[in-house]
This record gives sequence, C-alpha cells and structure tokens, in this order.
Amino acid sequence: MARSVLTADQFSKEQLVHLLDLSSRVEKALGRRRMLPILNEYILATLFFEPSTRTRLSFESAMHRLGGRVITSVGMQFSSLSKGETLYDTLKMVESYADICVIRHPMEGASQIAAKNISIPVINGGDGASQHPTQGILDLYTIHKYKKLMTDKIVIAFVGDIKYGRTIHSLIQYMSHFTGEFIFISPEELRLPEKYRKYLDEKRIPYTETEDINYLKEADVGYITRVQEERFLDHKEYEKFKDFYVVNSEMLAKCRSDIIIMHPLPRLSEISTDIDDKPQAKFFDQARNGLYVRMSLLLDLLGVPLGELDK
Repeated sequence: MARSVLTADQFSKEQLVHLLDLSSRVEKALGRRRMLPILNEYILATLFFEPSTRTRLSFESAMHRLGGRVITSVGMQFSSLSKGETLYDTLKMVESYADICVIRHPMEGASQIAAKNISIPVINGGDGASQHPTQGILDLYTIHKYKKLMTDKIVIAFVGDIKYGRTIHSLIQYMSHFTGEFIFISPEELRLPEKYRKYLDEKRIPYTETEDINYLKEADVGYITRVQEERFLDHKEYEKFKDFYVVNSEMLAKCRSDIIIMHPLPRLSEISTDIDDKPQAKFFDQARNGLYVRMSLLLDLLGVPLGELDK
C-alpha cells in the first residue's frame, strides 16, 4: 500500500522535523525560481466533495509549480456520486487516472476508506469535523518560522470553535511533539471533544479551558477560528455563537507584543480587519505557507529525487 497522509497522529516528531526542513528548502527554492520541474511525469487528482478555496487551490498550485498536471472533481453535484455511484467506485476510477490524490469529504474517515482501497497515495484534505492534517502541518511550519519551536515552551491559545475545528484537532497532535502548553477559549457548548482531552492527559501536556478571551494575553500564539456553521443541525445555535469572540486592535494591544495571530481561513467576524496590517497578524502568510508545505508533501509521498531544489 502506498504511503498516505490521513491523520495527524501518524507522524513522529522526526517526520515532522523532516517536513519542516523540506518546506523551508522549497520556500527558498521558490524564492530563486518560479517553477521547479520535478513532478513533470505525475498527475494529481483533487477530489473536493465539500467547499474549499485555500486547500484545493494550494494543492493544485503546488502540483503546477512542481511541473505536474492536475485533474479535479469539485462538489457532489458535479460528480457521479450525484447519480448514485459509490465513493469506492469513484476512487477506483481515479486510481487509473492519477498518481496521487487529495480528497475532502463531509464524512469522517473518507480518506481512510480511500487509502484502504486504492494503490496510489491519498492525502486527507479534510474529513468532516475530524481532521485536517495538511493544514496542521502548515500551521506548525508557520509557528516554526516565528517562534523557537524546537527549544522554547510555546503557549498557544485556540479561540472559537474548539469542538468542530478540525484544524485545531490536527495541530494539537502535532504540537504535542514539542514543548508547549494549550489554552482553549470557547463557549461551553463548543469546548474541546473528550477524546482530545484524554489525549492531552495521557501525554501530561498542561492545558486550560475557559470562556474568557482575556486568557489570550498569556499566549505566544493566538489561533483564531470561525464557528463552523456547516456542522450545526440547528441554525439558531450557530447564530448564538457566531460572534461570541472578536479579536481586534483593542484586544491585540492587551496581548504580548510578540504574539502571532493565526487563522486557518476563511474568516468571518472573529478577526477584525483593523489588525490586518499589524506585524502580529500572520494569517495571510500562513495561507502562503500552505503552498510550500503541500509541495513538500507531494515530493515526499512520491519519493522523487530532490536535487532540483538546490539548483
């Protein structure tokens, strides 16, 4: 079976450090050249059965920057799944057309089903409210660029929808390999799922759960998320929480001067535009880092020679 990227817990610290280093090499190489023709014999299939902008476009851009080709299927209504075709049959068809695929699906575990049934590498581009492992790696890379990830104890505060925020769930597991402490700031109804509390308890990683956004003042990293409207069965419940927290310039002024503010995007009202030009705001740089990280993942999973990176 080909190697795949399915969940955050499959990565060791050594593997993460390798990907951080490779992403740095890719970023430097793209600073010298716009194209790195390493994957010109490969085809990537992007299968996005749930809305996406950054993840899909960054994977497609990553493949193009590496000289490869892309085939895509976007939306259930535009695929044969709308005709009743099973996910298995769709995947077996894609296996014949591409060398590697990225799948986003509203069903938790869809990428695991794919990896078990097809021979090409599968990358989980987000499955339900469960995991988003590649977003977690680009988040880790962003922290690595601005903080001493390998040596310092980093306090990271997650603000917003902790229950359904799959990017948070992945980053928790990645950050657990490094010295740190977590603060979870959310309404009681959107607090961290029990399985992640148990995970942190078993690893003896300190964490605080609170509704008070003023705890953001204690953090080195502020990771803000939107409330996940698409996960709510009752729209009234979503309306109740959607504007629960807002990080603006007034709030930022109360925080550490060297805090970095991150967001997986898209944002709604939870981060005010009045902090966009502040040096602490790193969410657009974070999105840019997705290109370097996803290029690194494609290179790593396909096992190609990397000498072209250093030319």
